[in-house]
Amino acid sequence: MPPLLFYLFALITLGFGLLVVTARNPVTSALSLAMSFVGLAALFLSLDAYFIGIIQILVYAGAVMVLFLFIIMLLDIKAEEGKTFNLKAVVGGIVLAAILAVQVATIASSYQPGKTRLDEAKLDLKLAADYSKLPTIANDLRAGTLPDAKLMGQSLFQRYGFHLQVIGLLLLVGTVGVVALSKREREAN
Repeated sequence: MPPLLFYLFALITLGFGLLVVTARNPVTSALSLAMSFVGLAALFLSLDAYFIGIIQILVYAGAVMVLFLFIIMLLDIKAEEGKTFNLKAVVGGIVLAAILAVQVATIASSYQPGKTRLDEAKLDLKLAADYSKLPTIANDLRAGTLPDAKLMGQSLFQRYGFHLQVIGLLLLVGTVGVVALSKREREAN
């Protein structure tokens, strides 16, 4: 990817991410989050991580954003827009951003680029060997390629199937809670 495109997509991701936090209207924040996801997906695609880039668009920019917008539409937007900034929250956010910047600087200072080229790096097939009984993964291992999307699916639905169901249940409970709170507030008015 040309550096100009990288900087453009990084600027889109960071700019819309900043707008998510600073926008007064929740719908604007949600749509800015969707655009930030699109910029992030473009960065993943530029790194040849096609699976993660497409999932970023389908899952986050698609399904999750529809859920966010649905929940936001149930809330009273005018009441949220009239609220003022909380100084403690702003200071806390600045402190957390500073801590994150220190962590990124610490990691970046110890980074040693160019030790091994990515195309010369050896594949670690230990995790794949656990699933070598499956014919599609066994064929990939014989060919010397890492079946990353297949392994990801196997890990998600075999090892972490329960965790995935719990997350889905938490999202459902959160949605029902927002609907119940929204309905109760409307009845009180």
